[in-house]
Amino acid sequence: MHPAPSIIVFTTLSGLGYGLAALLGLGVLDPSLVATKIAHVLALLLIAAGLASSTLHLGNPQRAWRALSQWRSSWLSREGVMAILTFVPLLWSAWAAVIESRYLMLPGLLGTLFAGITVYCTAMIYASLKSVQAWHTPLTPLCYLLFAASGGALLGLFFAASSGGPLLLLSVMAVVFTAAAWTAKLAWRRNMDAMAPLSTPESATGLGDIGKVRLFERPHMTENYLTREMGFRIARKHAGKLRQLSLLSGGVVPAVIALVLPIAGSDGGLIAALAMALAVAAHVLGMLAERWLFFAEARHAVMNYYGG
Repeated sequence: MHPAPSIIVFTTLSGLGYGLAALLGLGVLDPSLVATKIAHVLALLLIAAGLASSTLHLGNPQRAWRALSQWRSSWLSREGVMAILTFVPLLWSAWAAVIESRYLMLPGLLGTLFAGITVYCTAMIYASLKSVQAWHTPLTPLCYLLFAASGGALLGLFFAASSGGPLLLLSVMAVVFTAAAWTAKLAWRRNMDAMAPLSTPESATGLGDIGKVRLFERPHMTENYLTREMGFRIARKHAGKLRQLSLLSGGVVPAVIALVLPIAGSDGGLIAALAMALAVAAHVLGMLAERWLFFAEARHAVMNYYGG
């Protein structure tokens, strides 16, 4: 599948935003601190920026609102509806924290719940596609949810370090969620590498009973939408390097930094904040690589008709 930059940015930024918003909804950061107020604003900005970038790949972005009408059958529509609904408790919580320096449990917990549901809807857009076998697994939404939780915990730890607050709880959350996310992702990759294609040229043409089906000639000689979007390929050696980069940058580096901070006896401050800024930056880089591979390595069943 062709990895559209707008979708990569959308899933990365919105995942970070919803993860941070979910963490803030649990009330683990002191709402009276300036860092916590900035965290609320940043969560909303990340979500808004991610949603805005998702419209860039549409042929007619001005018609994007029509996607909201199909919520009964479309995960894309459900995601749009949930994204709008989630802004209600998030804005309520942000107002209470930024303006009133208070944590409100009801909108906070609703924001956490709705953020999780929205990320799940995003993941199910891909997991529901039977035509892309690698995505059609329960591991896909699990990875999306855990990566959002990991990014949110890392950002929360950064803001805690910036304000000089206690780091132990958030450090544990960051390490646990990051380790769980990459454990699930590695299982997802093993599943993709080991799976036998359900759709083959034999099954696609219905000629499997006769014997092996070999493509004599492509349906047409020029490129079209299907070959551009569904027929994207990445060399195995490049995929291997990007896999290592995504794991190292998105998982190992931030987890080690998050683990070292409380062990070193740090209770926040400039050094701790800079260390967590590096951890968050590494995580974002790793997530961009991971999301690029998520699309680039996926094989659409339609390529059976193009010799893919």
